[in-house]
Amino acid sequence: MFFHIKELQYHAKPEKPDALFAKKLQEILGGQFGEISVALQYLFQGWNVRGNGKYKDLLMDTGAEELAHIEMLATMIARLLDGAPVGDLEKAAKDPVIGAILGGMNPQHAIVSGLGAMPADSVGNRWTADYIIASGNLLADFRANLNAESQGRLQAVRLYETTTDRGVKDMLSWLIARDTMHQNQWIAAIKELEAKENVVVPSTFPRRLEKREVSHVLFNFSRGNESAAGRWAHGTSLDGEGVFQYVEQPQPLAKKPILQPAPSYIHDTPPSVIKNHGAEAPPPHLY
Repeated sequence: MFFHIKELQYHAKPEKPDALFAKKLQEILGGQFGEISVALQYLFQGWNVRGNGKYKDLLMDTGAEELAHIEMLATMIARLLDGAPVGDLEKAAKDPVIGAILGGMNPQHAIVSGLGAMPADSVGNRWTADYIIASGNLLADFRANLNAESQGRLQAVRLYETTTDRGVKDMLSWLIARDTMHQNQWIAAIKELEAKENVVVPSTFPRRLEKREVSHVLFNFSRGNESAAGRWAHGTSLDGEGVFQYVEQPQPLAKKPILQPAPSYIHDTPPSVIKNHGAEAPPPHLY
């Protein structure tokens, strides 16, 4: 059960309207790593936890907070669109600054959303549930969460660097700080689960059922051998189950595949034509 508190979690008021920056902010609202994505990702992960406890509460706490961030960003976008002279473009075009801003704004902010935020990214792609990950395996999910917060913080920092509006910077500074906390909490949860299970997901699959001879082998598929210098190529594996090996010139382990011809009613290219490749002319009956 959720309650909506009318006050915002933090300030979301720009110094002045800026329709172009409103378009940019859409990325951290409705983009792949935006607030809509992380809010629903954490909530579905939490709802899907089979049982109660601290991990479920952590997910629900954070998912609910991300809903508050959606509201902050939606409010900021609407305020950045306040006073945008979209009704008289000819008059606005006489001012080169206003003209440049309106020339780069998202026209759907005027046509579709009525000068409000949308569940879309900065180039208008609609938000999709394909962005969210909720597998039921907490270690796998927390690693996905860490990636989402890393990408989200990176994008918020880049936006911070592209505005001089003190009100926008103030809100972004808050969101960046919260992303700092969220990265820290997911790292802490990951380390705790790794200590209880193992670093490899899932930890419940019997190792004897995998090809153990290649479980800790790095195959060099690049020109040169610079990758041999990494921790991943030497020493005890991080899961404690083996020793890293480096194969500089990997060789194929299976024969060249030869597929059987498809039935005639499939109408693939006839095997005789495929075999007669190169400089040979195709049979006359194909003309």
